[in-house]
Amino acid sequence: MTISPDELFGSLEDFVMRLMSLAESDGMDALIELDLSFSQARTLFLLAKKGGPMPIHTIATTLGLSDAATGRNVENLLKLDLVERRESSDDRRVKLVSLTPAGEKLSQQHIDSKRASIRTFAADLPADQRDNLHRALSDILAGTTLRRRIDEENC
Repeated sequence: MTISPDELFGSLEDFVMRLMSLAESDGMDALIELDLSFSQARTLFLLAKKGGPMPIHTIATTLGLSDAATGRNVENLLKLDLVERRESSDDRRVKLVSLTPAGEKLSQQHIDSKRASIRTFAADLPADQRDNLHRALSDILAGTTLRRRIDEENC
């Protein structure tokens, strides 16, 4: 039996949503405790992914937010000591934002929590399903379909 792309999409969507739901519930406690908005959390995770200072305008553009909304997010994150802001040495009008050690720790804890959820899922799978899933994912990852999409996004 051949599965249609729509049937595969339905199964993949259900699988990913359930897996991420497990990972999200485990990783959200610290974010909720700090009362971070979704946009503030996205700002934190973008800075963590970037791994260095970013201009506020670039953060806004990347997240699809206005400069004003991004500025408010940064102000709130500053008050929580999760980010720091400084002037660019090239242009004093440009404000660079980066994570503080507390921001780095919070971001890493969130990622570690997601990874632990995925590790638990993998450990809980019956051996035959684990073998089949590993084989299928290995074939997909060795192919060019995902690589082509990633290369297109990086252009």
